[in-house]
This record gives sequence, structure tokens and C-alpha cells, in this order.
Amino acid sequence: MPDLAAATASNLPIAAGLIGIAVAAVAYVAVLPLLGDERRASKRLKAIGVSASGAAIRGVAINRREQVAKTLSEIEAKAKGASKATVELKLARAGLDWTKKTFYILSGVSAGVLGLLLFLITDSPIAGLGAAFAGGFGLPTWLLRHLRLRRIAKFNKELPNAVDVVVRGIRTGIPVGDCFRMVSREADEPVRSEFKTVVETQAMGLSLGEAVSRMFERVPTAEVNFFAIVINIQQQSGGNLSEALNNLSVVLRDRAKMRGKVQAMSMEAKASASIIACLPFGVAGITTLTSPDYISLLWTTDTGKIALVVAAIWMSIGVFTIKKMIAFEF
Repeated sequence: MPDLAAATASNLPIAAGLIGIAVAAVAYVAVLPLLGDERRASKRLKAIGVSASGAAIRGVAINRREQVAKTLSEIEAKAKGASKATVELKLARAGLDWTKKTFYILSGVSAGVLGLLLFLITDSPIAGLGAAFAGGFGLPTWLLRHLRLRRIAKFNKELPNAVDVVVRGIRTGIPVGDCFRMVSREADEPVRSEFKTVVETQAMGLSLGEAVSRMFERVPTAEVNFFAIVINIQQQSGGNLSEALNNLSVVLRDRAKMRGKVQAMSMEAKASASIIACLPFGVAGITTLTSPDYISLLWTTDTGKIALVVAAIWMSIGVFTIKKMIAFEF
């Protein structure tokens, strides 16, 4: 008996260890599925959270694209409407402070002077009426177009410098409105007056984007359209305005370089067109001085008048064809 009690006492720790292992195994088998469910649930929640955040980011990107597309469509619609210009708008584009009444008075005076002058020279009412028509409609239209193109050329030359001033001001912490005021005080004409008009328009209650869009109505060029698009998109959708304007400045300078190269390459064709257009008038003037009786047949006989009309038509076709060939759009 003593031996049996001693054996039982010596095996008691082994039995306790086996019982503990069995209990741990049962607990492991019973609790593991629950822990697995919790892990799977946490992973699923994380996945749902990631997908929800991704969907939110995609939603924001889609809304931004929609806003940008809407802004571009609005600006394009305004650009199409800008082609229908009134007399006041044409005068503003030419940089003239005339009123509509003043323009019509000067056109009438031009028509009367040219018509009377040619009538006194040729003693022909038809020639006088033609000169009056040219002086009343053709000359004022040509003058407005010439002044507008010259003003646009000056504006496009100075606009990249103005954009650079705005970019440097924004990067140093100056508000956009104050940057525009700096340009309206320090830039060269006509950029100075246009930015001053934008500042005054903004002071009346319009937003910066709307004020710049009105600038495009007065200066209808691609460069101003780009500038208005950048400002409008930044005002409506946000973004880094200084970076966008810096890229715009680079684009504007590259366009100016390309325009200079195109003008240099087309200068020979322009010179040829000018010589061809001026040569008949030069020959006619010299012949009139040396042999007036010989050349007077062109406007004293019916055959000569017909020849003059046909020659004028063909010469106009040739000049317009050459002009169309060298008129590059970019």
C-alpha cells in the first residue's frame, strides 16, 4: 500500500499537466472560430472603409471634371457670341473713346470728301458714288480693323509679363486682386487699361472670373481666352493658381515665338503680294504722266472700262488667294 500511494503521488503532476493540455485544446477549438470571425469582420470593415473613401475621391474627381467642362462650355459660348460686335464694342476693341454718333459723323464726312474729290477729278457721278461708298463704309471699317490688330499685337506682347507679375505676387502671399491692381498701375498699354477695367468691374460686385471674361469681349484673342479659362476654373474648382498661370505664361511666350517664326517665313510671300498689287497702279500712273492720250482709252471707251473691271477682279482674286495662303491660324 505504501508503494501504491507513493506511485499515485508521483503521477499526480503528470495527470494535472495532461488535464491542462486537454482544457487548453478544448478552449482553443471553441474560441478560435470566434476570433476568426472578429478578424474577418475587422478586415471587411477596413475594406468597406477603403472602398468608401475611394468612391468619395472618385466622386470629387467626377464633380471637378463636370465643373471644368461646364466652365469651358460657358466660355466657349461667350467666345462664339463675341463675334457679333456692336459699333461701341468695335470702337473699344480699337482703343478709341469715340461715341457711336461721333463715328457715324466722321464716316459721313469721309464719304462726302472722297466722293466729291473723285467727282471733281473724273467728272463722273458713278465714280463719285463709288468713292463715297468706299469712304463711308470701307475706310472706317479698315481703320477700325487696323487699330484693333495693332492694339491686339501690343496686348499679346505685354500679357506674359503681366501674368508673370501676378504669379510672383501670388507666390509671395499677395492676394489676386492686389496683383491685378499692380498690373493696372505698372504695365504698359493696352494691358494697363484692360486690367484697370477688370479691377473697376470687380469693385462693382462682379467676380474675378466674370470680370476677366468681359476682358475677352474687348480683346477677342486666344491668349485672353486662355487667361479667362484659367481664372474661371480656379475660381470655381480651386487649384494652384500660381502654377496654372506660370504654365500659361510659358504657353503664351511659346505662341509669340511661333508667331514670329511664321511671320518671318511668310514675309517673302507678303512682299510678292504687295508688289503684284501695287505694280498695275504704278504702271498706270507712269503711263498717265508720259502718254495720257494712250491710257485714257481705258476710261473713255466701253472696251477700256470692261478691261478695267476684269483686270480689277482678277487682281483682287490673286491678292486674296495669296493672302489666304499665308494666313496661318494657330
